Amino acid sequence: MDPHDLPALVADKLPAIDVDHLAKAEDPRHPPRILLLYGALRPQSYSKKTVLEAERILQALGCETRVFDPSGLPMYDPAQADHPKVRELRDLAVWSEGMVWSSPEQHGTMTAVIKNQIDWLPLNMGGVRPTQGKTLALMQVSGGSQSFNAVNQMRIMGRWMRMITIPNQSSIPRASLEYDEDQRLPEGPFYRRVVDVMEELVKFTWLVRGRAEYLVDRYSERVESAEKASERVNLKSL
Repeated sequence: MDPHDLPALVADKLPAIDVDHLAKAEDPRHPPRILLLYGALRPQSYSKKTVLEAERILQALGCETRVFDPSGLPMYDPAQADHPKVRELRDLAVWSEGMVWSSPEQHGTMTAVIKNQIDWLPLNMGGVRPTQGKTLALMQVSGGSQSFNAVNQMRIMGRWMRMITIPNQSSIPRASLEYDEDQRLPEGPFYRRVVDVMEELVKFTWLVRGRAEYLVDRYSERVESAEKASERVNLKSL
């Protein structure tokens, strides 16, 4: 297609894909930084136990990890944005290069606990985008038969948060029967799947970081920025 066949505004702001930029991305080379969130408050939470298993695997794969404790996090209310737990969560999100979300399935969906944590993460925070362009892995635990309702809905949330959600995911049915006396997930098909998911997350994180800003650069946002800049110039000339 001849570029002149495009509308002038599109042709002006639609450069060729910078393949060299993608190939020569500068990786910071430090261990991948992964934030893990879980979706239950009770001490025997199996979503937390699964997150802790994932954390051990991530550390074995060379990652730096943080697990956020949702206890004390207020229900989403912009008036409480200065709450210490909110600041802690947001600081961890900015620090991270990838995330793991783990939720029980409650009434066929994710829990309010995990949803509340995500609601506290804005798309834009003073010019900083705490989730955009970062990788995401999803896991769920169920009290009954295997289901993928929670991970499927969290996948939608990940897309809305502009995260790069990896294809693989983990779902552990009858979780209370899977963990052993030491509260560990024993070697077996469910443990192997968690390893698969964490391994894939680390690979994607290595591939994406250093390139994330370029990957999420959008034509529509460039147009919007240009229009706002033009409006400011016109106002100054009045």
